[in-house]
Amino acid sequence: MPKGFELSNTMLKSIVLAKVEKKYIEDNYNFYGKISADQNSYIDVYPLVGGNVLSVNVELGDHVTKGQVLATIRSTELAEVQKDVSDAKTDLVVAQNNLRVAKEMYEGKLNTERDVLEAKSQLQKAQDQLQRASAISTVYNVKKGNIYNVLAPISGYIVQKNINKDMQLRTDRSDNIFDVANTTNVWAIMNVNESDIDKISLGMKAEVSTLSYPDKVFYGKIDKIFKIIDPQTNAMQARVVLDNASGLLIPDSKATIKVSTSENDMALTVPSKAVIFDDNRSFVVVFKSRTNLKVKEVKVLKQVGDTTYISDGLVEGEQVITENQLLIYRSLNN
Repeated sequence: MPKGFELSNTMLKSIVLAKVEKKYIEDNYNFYGKISADQNSYIDVYPLVGGNVLSVNVELGDHVTKGQVLATIRSTELAEVQKDVSDAKTDLVVAQNNLRVAKEMYEGKLNTERDVLEAKSQLQKAQDQLQRASAISTVYNVKKGNIYNVLAPISGYIVQKNINKDMQLRTDRSDNIFDVANTTNVWAIMNVNESDIDKISLGMKAEVSTLSYPDKVFYGKIDKIFKIIDPQTNAMQARVVLDNASGLLIPDSKATIKVSTSENDMALTVPSKAVIFDDNRSFVVVFKSRTNLKVKEVKVLKQVGDTTYISDGLVEGEQVITENQLLIYRSLNN
């Protein structure tokens, strides 16, 4: 160090220090993919009846709560369902009366036990029919009149909508009219090329970023690897589950997924920005005090993102400068 070299107050305030630490050596790999709604919390909503759409109460992207009315349909089918329940109730009352009469006549020796058993059988049939009709009525959520309400099966966002006011829905329609997705948790689906399959494994830590929020990182782990290769892309897919309570992760948006794995070996590490490359060699500036600074040559084992692993040249616990170290390096070398 040049004799009498001392950091000025201004320079002392502008530098940032980092400790030399021993860490397990990690490998990082970047993959591309997309954000997807959690398919276990993604429900297609179908109309149980055909009819005329009276109202649609939600738009694409709206948040809905479980049981909320999404649309109303006027349907003649509901009148049939209500009629079946009404007829079944009437038949049940008739069968109960017939059994009462058959028992009274049997006691008066005016008919046989067979007649009583027949009346009991008819009563059982009437009870079964009412039970069936009531069950159908419950499934259709029948209220008074011929209006059918389409209800949200879960709380979440409307991610697909195929229904409009005044539309005529056919009874045999096979298409869904809404998709509701709960996006409290979402998936990051990453595409892994064949040559990279051996680099990933279950439980690997993952950092996900999107084009919408490039500076924000979402953390998760690989929890499923789909052991199928798409012949069109020659890629296999893996899944990372992410907490999306903030709602910032939007299904179908593009994502970059960085995964990391730890080796069994350890090495000393410094922040990558602390390393100065000069004349095909690597250096750091070690700080002990404002009057005690030293340039040290280091051997770089590998650089993984913001971390550089050092195989020689430093001691654990030493402090290196990570901001404005280039100015000090030049001053010390001069």
